[in-house]
Parts: sequence; structure tokens; C-alpha cells
Amino acid sequence: MEQLIGQPEGAAPVITDATDATFVDEVIEASKTIPVIVDFWAPWCGPCKQLTPALEKAVRAMAGKVKLVKVNTDENQGVAQQLRVQSIPTVFGFVDGKGVDGFTGAQPESQIKAFIERMIQAGGGEAGPSPVDQALEQAATALAGGDATTAGAIYGQILQHDPEEISAMAGLANCLLKEGRIDEARAALEGVPASKANNADVVAARSAIDLAASTAELGGDAVELRAKVEANPADHQVRMDLALALYAGNDAAGAIAELMEIIRHDREWNDEAARKQLIKIFEALGPADPLVMESRRKLSSILFS
Repeated sequence: MEQLIGQPEGAAPVITDATDATFVDEVIEASKTIPVIVDFWAPWCGPCKQLTPALEKAVRAMAGKVKLVKVNTDENQGVAQQLRVQSIPTVFGFVDGKGVDGFTGAQPESQIKAFIERMIQAGGGEAGPSPVDQALEQAATALAGGDATTAGAIYGQILQHDPEEISAMAGLANCLLKEGRIDEARAALEGVPASKANNADVVAARSAIDLAASTAELGGDAVELRAKVEANPADHQVRMDLALALYAGNDAAGAIAELMEIIRHDREWNDEAARKQLIKIFEALGPADPLVMESRRKLSSILFS
């Protein structure tokens, strides 16, 4: 597969370090051909430990449209004094040999991304979606079209470029799940940090994995289970098994309808098992899915009637 993201082989690095002696070449001269972001930091600086990795990730995502140069102020006080750096972290942006923008202190990812986009535009470039965002979209399109192999390869490229890209972790897990590799899908999410555990993509992938594991252990097919339900409509466990079998057969609407039926007749059954299973399906499908939005309204009317 062709390279979709990252720097072409042999290209100049987009993240470097500079000293007082190399600052002119690494920043001033380099900024005449590419926008350069300068990160003034120090090893003892707590906010620097948050900002610098975020800057590195955002710059790598732009795949060569902008360069990051890091300056350790403990070891290179000359250029810091010359630019009147009074506190760290301090970030400056250079275009065509001149400083054009900057900020002080740690910033959220959204502000860092906006700053980098302004720098690219100041240098006459087009920010647009990053190559990583474009690759994520291409992978999602392939997966939605049933091509889990291609999608998985793209997600793999993204993770080689950025091992902490949460959407790619979740996407790869979904690809493995589509191929029936449940244990590998679960393992693909092991690297998700605790701080990102509630990310919507991760929650959806985990719920899909749990549902797949539940249906893999289920005996009997939907036709057989449907006959049992019709013979004894009050048997909630058989109806639950039918719901899982329907979901396994890509009939999410049918599965939701059966779970709703259990809730309608006995919402407390088996420690609210039907409602909990329903929530997992909602999470797996995603909050924007039309079926989920409609079903949530129906669930509310049942619960609060």
C-alpha cells in the first residue's frame, strides 16, 4: 500500500533541537522555506512536559507543512534572552525569517492545532485536514464499505506514525472484530490510556467487542430462538438470547425491539440486564446513529410512562 501519511523517505526531519549556535540556521533560515515553530522549554518545567508532546504530535500530523524546533533554555540562554523569553513554556512562530505569532503556557490541543494552522497559512500554505485526518476518513470509508483489510492497513500506518492516535486504535479494533478476531480486537485497545477511556470511539469499540463476545458464546440461531419466544413470550432469557442472535446477524433494529419488549414487561429482570445490553448496542452504534436516536426516545417513553 502506498504511504498515506508521514514524511517521505529521505525528507528533512520536522522536529529538531537548536542551540544558541544553530538557531539562525535551524529557525531563521529554515523559516524562509517552511513555517517554523520554536518551543522554549526546560527539563524542570511541568507545563513543558504537557505542551511539548502535544506540539510534536500536532506537527507530525501535518506531515511536512510545518517544522518544530525545540530550545532548552537551561543550556541555551543567549537566544532566549535575545527574544526576551520571560517564562516557559514559550512558543514563537517564524515565517520568512521573522516572528509572526506566539503564546506562553500550556494550551489545549484545539488551540495548538489552531496555532499551527495559522502558521501554515501565514507561510502561504493550505492547512486543511491533516494527512492523519484524511487517512482516518479513508480508513473509515473502507471499513464502512466492508473492506476491513484495507481499513486495517491504513489504521496500522496511522499508528506507526502516531502510536497514541486514539481513533486509529479504535478503528483497528473494529477491523479485527469484523474479521472475527475478538481477542485481538480487545488487545488493540490495551494501549488506550486511562485518560482516554471515555473517548466515544473507544467506548463504541469496547461495546462492540463485548457484544461480539456475548453472541459468540450463544447457542442456537435466530429462527430457533424466535420459535421459542413465540411459544413462551414470558421467557425473558430466551428473548435476550434472540436479541443477541439478531444483533450478531446484523439486525440491530430487531435486537433493540426484543430488548425493549423485555424492558416493557419487566425492566428490573435479571438486574436490568435488558437495559444494560441495550446501552451497549447504543454505544456500539454511536450516539449519532438514527436508529439509536429513535430508540432512545422509545426507551424514555417506556421508562417514564
